[in-house]
Amino acid sequence: MSRELIVLGTASQVPTRQRAHNGYLLRWDDQGLLFDPGEGAQRQLLLAGAAASDITRICVTHFHGDHCLGLPGIVQRLSLDRVPHEVPIHFPASGAEFLQRLRHASHFHDQARLAECPVEADGVQATGPFGTLSARRLRHPVESFGYRLAEPDGRRMLPERLAAHGVRGPDVGVLQRVGTVVAGGRLVSLDEVSEPRRGQVVAFVMDTGWCDAAIELARDADLLVIESTFLESEAALAAEAGHLTAAQAARIATEAGVRRLVLTHFSQRHPDASVFGEEAAAHFDGEIVVAEELARIAVPPRR
Repeated sequence: MSRELIVLGTASQVPTRQRAHNGYLLRWDDQGLLFDPGEGAQRQLLLAGAAASDITRICVTHFHGDHCLGLPGIVQRLSLDRVPHEVPIHFPASGAEFLQRLRHASHFHDQARLAECPVEADGVQATGPFGTLSARRLRHPVESFGYRLAEPDGRRMLPERLAAHGVRGPDVGVLQRVGTVVAGGRLVSLDEVSEPRRGQVVAFVMDTGWCDAAIELARDADLLVIESTFLESEAALAAEAGHLTAAQAARIATEAGVRRLVLTHFSQRHPDASVFGEEAAAHFDGEIVVAEELARIAVPPRR
C-alpha cells in the first residue's frame, strides 16, 4: 500500500490563475486523510484522480476561508456518492458554529456519515489503523491547530538472523504475533531476529507564527507540510499576520530533524514559487519540495 501526499492547492488568502486554494489528501495505506479543503477542493480531487470515497477522515486547522470553504462541496459529494463509511472530522472547537454553517450551506439530501470531533486542547485526538493523530495549538489570530500523524514503532525482521535460528515459514508470523517461537529445539525471541523500526510520521503545520508547538509537531517527521506564506524580506508582515516565512519554515524543519520538507500556502505576491524553495535551502540541508497543484509527494521510506 502507498503512502503519499496529493496536493490539491497551494494558494494562501486568494487563489490565482496558477494556484488553487489549500487542500491536501494524505493517502496512508487504506486511509485517506483530507486536510484543510479550501474552495474548489471537490474539483481538485477529481483532477487528481481521487474520489470522495477515498476520504476516511477530515482535519481542519482553522476556519479562515482558504482552509475550509471547500467543505460544503466535499460534504455534499460524500452524500451524493453515498459513501458508506463514517468520516470523522476534526476541527477547532471554537469554530463549531462555522462548521455547522459549512455543513448545511445549501439544500441537499444529507446522507454523509460525518462524526464531529471538536479539538479542545493539545493531545491525542484519535487512534486507529493509521496510528495516532494528535494536535497542537498554533499561533494565529484565530484558533488554529496543527496535526501530527504517527505510526507506532515496530520491528524489522532480519532474514539472515531468521535463517541462523531456523525460523521459517508460518513460524515467522507466530514470532511476530506472540514474541517467541520454538525453532530448532530452542525458544527464539523476537529481539534475536529483528531490530527496532521507527514508525513513519507526517506533520501538518498550517497558518501560524513562529512557536514551539510547530517544532514539536514536526519533531523527527518523515514529511513536514508547512505554510511558508512570505519571504524573509516580509518578516514584519508575516509576524503581524501570524504567518511564517520560507526561512522560518526551514529553520523549524532543521530544529525538528525533519527528513522531507514540503513548502506550501504561498502569497499571491510571488507568482514564481521557486523563490520560497531557494530561501528555505539556506536554512535546511534536507530535501525540499516546493508544492505544486496536483503533485504527488511520497512519504519517505522507513529508515
